[in-house]
Amino acid sequence: MATVGIVGAGQLARMTQQAAISLGVEVVVLGEGSQAPAVRAGATLCPGRPDRLADLIRLADMVDVVTLEHEQTPADLLERLAALGYRVAPGAVAARLGQDKAEARAVLAASGIPVAPWVLTGDLAAIDAFGARHGWPLFLKSPTGGYDGRGVWKVRSPGEAAHLVRDSDRDFLVEPMIPIRHELSVLVVRSTRGEVAAYPAVETVQRDGQCHEVFVPASVPARTADAAHQLALRIADLVDLVGTMAVELFVTGEGLVFNELAVRPHNSGHLSIEACTTSQFENHLRATIGLPLGAPDLRVPAAAMVNVVGGPDGSDPFERLACGLAVPGASLHRYGKEARPSRKLGHVTATGSTVTIARTTAARAVAALIGERAA
Repeated sequence: MATVGIVGAGQLARMTQQAAISLGVEVVVLGEGSQAPAVRAGATLCPGRPDRLADLIRLADMVDVVTLEHEQTPADLLERLAALGYRVAPGAVAARLGQDKAEARAVLAASGIPVAPWVLTGDLAAIDAFGARHGWPLFLKSPTGGYDGRGVWKVRSPGEAAHLVRDSDRDFLVEPMIPIRHELSVLVVRSTRGEVAAYPAVETVQRDGQCHEVFVPASVPARTADAAHQLALRIADLVDLVGTMAVELFVTGEGLVFNELAVRPHNSGHLSIEACTTSQFENHLRATIGLPLGAPDLRVPAAAMVNVVGGPDGSDPFERLACGLAVPGASLHRYGKEARPSRKLGHVTATGSTVTIARTTAARAVAALIGERAA
C-alpha cells in the first residue's frame, strides 16, 4: 500500500485524503494541530512546520513520496530533501516557479511563454519610469507569498506608488493594468512515468481579489480554450512537473497572457470532483505514486463552482447547511474550518445541461447558505 505525505493539512489535503480512500492510499499530513481539516477527515498527523527541514525529513521517513498543498515550504528545502534521497513531487524547480512570480515570469518568458511587461524593483524612480512607459495605473505585487488578493496593490499615480514604496525594504513585481476579457485556469497533471493529462480550461471569476466562481466550458472561443490547454501542457514539460499544477492565464485582445502557477491541486479544479471522469485530487495521487492517470474529460455538459466564505462578521454560512442541501442539483463541500471573515470554508458545485443552469443552481445554494435570495 502506497503512503503519500502532504506538507499541509488544510482543505486541499482533506480532499486528497477523501480521494485516497477509494485507491487504498494512506495519507500522512505535516501540520500543527489535530483539528486540521485533513486530520479530521482521517489523515494521519505528523506534527511539524512546513519550513523546518527536520520536520520535513520526519514526514519523508513515514511515506513513499512527499507532496504539497501550499507554497509555504521553500524550494531550497525541497531540493535538500531530494538530495537526501527522498521522493518529492513536485520537484524544487517547479515549486520555485509556483512560489516566486518574478522567477516564473523570467523563466517562462525566456521559453517563449507570453507574459505582460514587468519589472522587479524597489526603486521608486524605476517604478515611475515603468509607469511612464506603460501607463498608469500599475499593479505592485509581492513576488512571493500572498494569495486571494493579498500582496497586490493598485497604484494610480507616482504619488500613490511613493506612499507604498517609501517605507518598504522589499522589491515589488511591477506590472501595468492590462485589459482582461476573461481569466482562465488549466489544470495539468504529469506523473512520475511522464504521462500527462490536462483538464478542460475553466473560467474563473474574482471578487475582491479572491476566486469567487469557476465554470466550464469557459465563455471563450474553442480555439482560445485549446490554446490555453496546449500552453499548460507546454509549461508542465518546461518545469518537469510531477503532480498537479494550475496554469492561470488572462485572455486579452492580443491573446493569452500568463498570470501565475499554483504547483499543487487548486481551487479552480474543485469542480472536477463532480464534473470530470477523474478528479484533480485522485489524479494528483496517481501521478505522485506512479499509477496510470485517469481521464480528465468532462462527464457532464457544464459545471460551476462557487466558494463559500466566512461572513463579514465571522459567521459560518454552513450553520445553514440544511438550507443549502435543499437546493436540487447542488453538491456541498464543507472543509471543517473555523469561520473567519472571507475565509474559504467550503464550496458548492452544480452540473447541468448548460453553463447558465449550473451557475444558477450553485448560486442558489450559496444564497441559501448565507440567507439571501439568489439573483
